[in-house]
Amino acid sequence: MTLFLLVLLAALVFEYINGFHDTANAIATVVSTKVLTPRWAIAWAAFFNLVGALMGTAVATTIGKGLVDTQFVTMSTVMGALLSAIIWGLFTWWLGLPSSSSHALVGGLCGAALGTANGDWHVLHWSIVDSKGAANGLWPKIVLPMVASPLLGFVGGATLMFLLMVILRRLTPRMVNLIFGKAQLLSAGFMGFSHGSNDAQKTMGIIALALFTGTTQGAFKDLPPWAAFLRTPEFTVPYWVMITCALTMAAGTAGGGWRIIRTMGHKMVKLQPVHGFAAETTAALIIHGASTLGVPVSTTHVIATSIMGVGATKRFSAVKWGLVGRIVWAWVLTLPLTGLLGYLIVIVLRSVGL
Repeated sequence: MTLFLLVLLAALVFEYINGFHDTANAIATVVSTKVLTPRWAIAWAAFFNLVGALMGTAVATTIGKGLVDTQFVTMSTVMGALLSAIIWGLFTWWLGLPSSSSHALVGGLCGAALGTANGDWHVLHWSIVDSKGAANGLWPKIVLPMVASPLLGFVGGATLMFLLMVILRRLTPRMVNLIFGKAQLLSAGFMGFSHGSNDAQKTMGIIALALFTGTTQGAFKDLPPWAAFLRTPEFTVPYWVMITCALTMAAGTAGGGWRIIRTMGHKMVKLQPVHGFAAETTAALIIHGASTLGVPVSTTHVIATSIMGVGATKRFSAVKWGLVGRIVWAWVLTLPLTGLLGYLIVIVLRSVGL
C-alpha cells in the first residue's frame, strides 16, 4: 500500500510537470503574438486543459494496457516508468527544449517493463489486434504516429497558412491582425482543450494500471472499508482518477513554463496572430483526432512542426533550423534514453527489495 501511495504521488508530480512543461504548447503562440498577456494566456489554457482532460479515456486505455503485457507489471514497474519520465521532463525543461512528455512516459514504461521481465522483449506489445479488430501496440499507437503526426503538423500548418494568405490577400495587415487577434483566442482554447484530452489521459492510464496491478497482485487485500474504491479487478479508469489528473494538469498549466515558451514562441520563428491561429488550429485538429482514436501523440511534436510549417510559408529561411535541429535530437533521444532510465530504475528498486 505504501508503494502504491508513492506511485500515486509520482504520477501526480509527473502530471503537474506535464502541465507546466507543455503549457508552452498551448500558449506560446498566443503570448508571442501579444494577443494575450502571459497571465491571461495561462488561465485560458488551464481552463481548457481541465475541460479537455475530462473528455474520454481512450488514450488512458492505450497507455494502461495496450503497450506492455500487464502480467509482468508490478508497482516497481510503474514507479520506474514515472521516475524516468519525471527526470527527463525536468532535464529538458531546464534546457528549454520542448521534448515529449508522452514519449518519455512510454519509453519509461517499456524500459521498466523490460527490467521487470528480466530483459524478455516479448513483454512489449509491438503490434496486436484487440477483440474489436482494432490495431494496438507500440507500432500503430506510438511509432507510426510519432513519425506521421509531425509531418501532418508541418504540411497542415503550411497548407492552412497558404490558404489564409490567398483568402486574405486583399486585406490590409492591420485588418488581418485585428481579425486574427480575436480568432486566436478560439484557436488557443481549442489547443488547450486538445492538449488536456490527450496528455492528461496518459497519467490516468498509468494510475489505472497501478490500481489494476495492486488489486490483482494482492497489494490491496488488507485495505480498510473506506479505501475499498482502490480495488479495480478489471482495467478501468475511475472517475476520481480522471478528476484528480484533470485538476493536477490544470494546476501545472497555471504554473507556466517560460523557458519553453521562449523557444516555441520567439526563438523558432517570428509570428503574427494569423500565423498563431494557423499553427494552433492545425495542431489542435490533429491532437483531437488522435485522442478520439486512442493514440497518445506528442503535443510538443505537433505544435512545433505546425509552427515550422506556418513559418516556412513566409520564407524558408524564416525558421531557425539550427534550433529546430536541437529540438529534433531531443525528440529522437527521448524514447531510448527514458527506456534505459526506466530499466535501470527498476533494477535499483528490485535491489532494495521493492
